[in-house]
Amino acid sequence: MLGVSSLISYLLITRILGRTYFLSRDDELLGGMWAVAATIFVYRQSTQQTMSAALSRLAATCMSFLLCVLYLLIFPFSPWGLATLIAIGAVLMSLLGRSEDIITTAITTAVVLVVAEISPQHAWKDPILRLIETVVGIVVGVAALWVGQGLPGGAARIPLQITQNHRK
Repeated sequence: MLGVSSLISYLLITRILGRTYFLSRDDELLGGMWAVAATIFVYRQSTQQTMSAALSRLAATCMSFLLCVLYLLIFPFSPWGLATLIAIGAVLMSLLGRSEDIITTAITTAVVLVVAEISPQHAWKDPILRLIETVVGIVVGVAALWVGQGLPGGAARIPLQITQNHRK
């Protein structure tokens, strides 16, 4: 189920949303990878774990989005800006009581800013794209868990059942 949901996330971004917004091929590919990463991040063995991971990923991405879009509207990429935004994100997430999301916020911020340096023409759009791709990945990951739980024995137990059937 994880593989299928990753494929769905990738195709949604690269084939559908990528074409809708007329993104460059590089943006499509990066977006597909980012959506897959979000799907993998949230897909867990229980609804409670998945929903907690989805909230964590969304909170971290929203904080990074806010910091990066404000920064990139005013300044171009710089290593000092990267370090400053990561530090600010860590402090803000800690103050919000979401210390467990500091790492994801920092990773997201680093990716968004470095991609903005690679392709600086419209750098302010990168945080928006990463937010959209993350939301798509989260939705697909949560949906995959629900579909998987509807299967006999749940998605997490299917490999175990196949292994046990081979032993007979």
